[in-house]
Amino acid sequence: MHAPSAPLAGKIMERTTFNVRVDSVRDEAHGVRSFSVSRLDGQPFDHYEAGAHIDVTGPSGVTRQYSLCGDPDHREAHVFAVKREATSRGGSRSLHDDVTVGSELTVGAPRNLFQLAQHAREHILLAAGIGVTPLLSMAYRLLEQRQRFALHYFARSAEHAAFLQLLSRAPFSDYVTLHFGVARDQLDAVLGSCLANAREGTHLYTCGPAPFMERVVAIGETRVAPEAIHLERFAADPVSATSAQTAALDTFDVQIASSGATVRVDKDTTIVAALASIGIEVDTSCGEGVCGTCMVDVLSGTPEHRDHCLSKAERAGGKVICCCISRAASPVLVLDL
Repeated sequence: MHAPSAPLAGKIMERTTFNVRVDSVRDEAHGVRSFSVSRLDGQPFDHYEAGAHIDVTGPSGVTRQYSLCGDPDHREAHVFAVKREATSRGGSRSLHDDVTVGSELTVGAPRNLFQLAQHAREHILLAAGIGVTPLLSMAYRLLEQRQRFALHYFARSAEHAAFLQLLSRAPFSDYVTLHFGVARDQLDAVLGSCLANAREGTHLYTCGPAPFMERVVAIGETRVAPEAIHLERFAADPVSATSAQTAALDTFDVQIASSGATVRVDKDTTIVAALASIGIEVDTSCGEGVCGTCMVDVLSGTPEHRDHCLSKAERAGGKVICCCISRAASPVLVLDL
């Protein structure tokens, strides 16, 4: 496939990046290291909302997404934490092994698919392991806004709990409950206790390993409305990724609303690749439907969602699609490009 010499009119998705310097590196827990970075040009970062994540390109050249876990009001620095993965393909391993104070990295502008509900009466944050990172930024914001909230943090042990010193002292200590070494067969009971006092208007936010979040959702739906439960995934879940693929068509057409141009998407081609073949470049990052970089508005047609970042309500609405991984359940999708 090749692009024509003159690209079609449409939206060309360009990712904003910043060159940054690493100002501090801290070991936050067993296998977890935090990095504080500032812009090389000396300018502050743009405002972002709690729950946002950024792309980070390390010395290996691999780009991965990491949640911002600092105070959103402190715009002079971005703070993110990285768990060293045993199966790392160069992302977390390079950041742990090759990055020191003074190292230079490239980061993207913050994106947020995990926002605090503006009209919630109360917020309950449930984290496991490295999943505490986006919820920590939420805790900063809720403290600043003087809103009602509680943070429940599950970890294997104190040594595996990131940011434990920070969470164990004021002002966080009054809002944080630590749960160490909870056995799998005890998790439902402990989560039930965490949510026992959830009242009307309470919203739940969870991040951590997929099995943990599945139990939070299952228990949470007995206490609050499904649309009041918000999840953040760090990686695609192979089981859920294949569970809803029965409605997808092997081939379908994507039409560009601004020009009327149409391109065929074959069985083994992604929407992103098909669009690139006619000169429409949609920016991507994770390629797994996790980060939301490639989301595009759908004007007509029925998406077949395979992403891991849209909420149930967003999927049901059918108004947006992650072009890197999702497909169509209708012969034609008209995209706002």
